[in-house]
Amino acid sequence: MSGLLKKLPTKLPAKLPAKISDVLNPQTDTSNSKIKPVNNQFTKLLSVTKYLPAGARSTILSKAFGKVVPYVGTTGVYYETVEPNKVVVSLNNSKAVQNHIGSIHAVAVTLLAETATGFILGLNLPSDRVLLIKSYSVNFYRPLRKGQVAAIATLSNEQRLDILNTPKGEMVIPCVINDRESDRERDPIIVEMTWAWIPKSELEARRQGKNHKETVKAVAKDTPETEQKNQPANKTSAVDNDQ
Repeated sequence: MSGLLKKLPTKLPAKLPAKISDVLNPQTDTSNSKIKPVNNQFTKLLSVTKYLPAGARSTILSKAFGKVVPYVGTTGVYYETVEPNKVVVSLNNSKAVQNHIGSIHAVAVTLLAETATGFILGLNLPSDRVLLIKSYSVNFYRPLRKGQVAAIATLSNEQRLDILNTPKGEMVIPCVINDRESDRERDPIIVEMTWAWIPKSELEARRQGKNHKETVKAVAKDTPETEQKNQPANKTSAVDNDQ
């Protein structure tokens, strides 16, 4: 993380994208007292930049997250709002991301939705777990032809608590996508992304061709009984069979 921060740009662009209007309003205070702070590479970066002006903070986060996920960084995705309850990312509808009819390419729209939903889950996921995309559903019922395109993903505090308290699970995270400068009154495109998460220990066991249950038993055998009682019970989900 320290190496990443050293590589961040010191010069900021003169113009920054306009901020998103409050399209979605997730819960903010009803259960915050029950939500424990999550400590991972994303939240560490947020804590370092939280006292910066909004525009400078967004620019630095965009550069930094672009280094964390290089493929996303090459597309020009801009991180406008990055909070545990709400993530807003945008993409300029330039020639580089357009299809043969001048509309933003379907792959670019999907990437924008995946970025928004993946990062909001990542902000709420303890560092001992890893997230995995399972599936997504999007209906391209209209082209996105004009101006900047924005994707908004939100989580309620109830959903955040569920993520925090479930060592292994999955969740459908909806994402609203709209072209901000369109001159027509149209409904936004809704993308539904299904994300799963599993313990990192299980992923490592799979990479080594080991049975995760055997790994858990081996760890439990070396763990004092008092510590075992305090360990959260794993929940099973569809990810057991699909991952």
